[in-house]
Amino acid sequence: GPVIYKTYLKTEHSDENVEFWLACETLRRSRHGGKAFLWPGNFKSYIQPQAPNKINIDSPARKAMIKNIQEPTQSCFVEAQRIIYVHMERDSYPRFLESKFYQELKHSIQTSGNKSMVN
Repeated sequence: GPVIYKTYLKTEHSDENVEFWLACETLRRSRHGGKAFLWPGNFKSYIQPQAPNKINIDSPARKAMIKNIQEPTQSCFVEAQRIIYVHMERDSYPRFLESKFYQELKHSIQTSGNKSMVN
């Protein structure tokens, strides 16, 4: 499921959203507060004005993230992650559910489920 969703987001040129959200989850769950990996370099690719994987967040949230990256903690991107989640929830995920990617996945699961019931 998540791989198919990310593949779909690539077709919309918005896969940076799920990548950012997953990176935040990794940071949030890290035993080391995230300082041992990804910081600050990786997140700069999402938040800098000319970032290659720039996420769609408002200016105040972007400024807060840039400030927070100076001393990252497990919760320093909670608000930005929430914003990205809402974008996906309201925009890309409903379109994904109507896409051929999801329809094919659903059909594949239903077909394999029916085969296992027969056996």
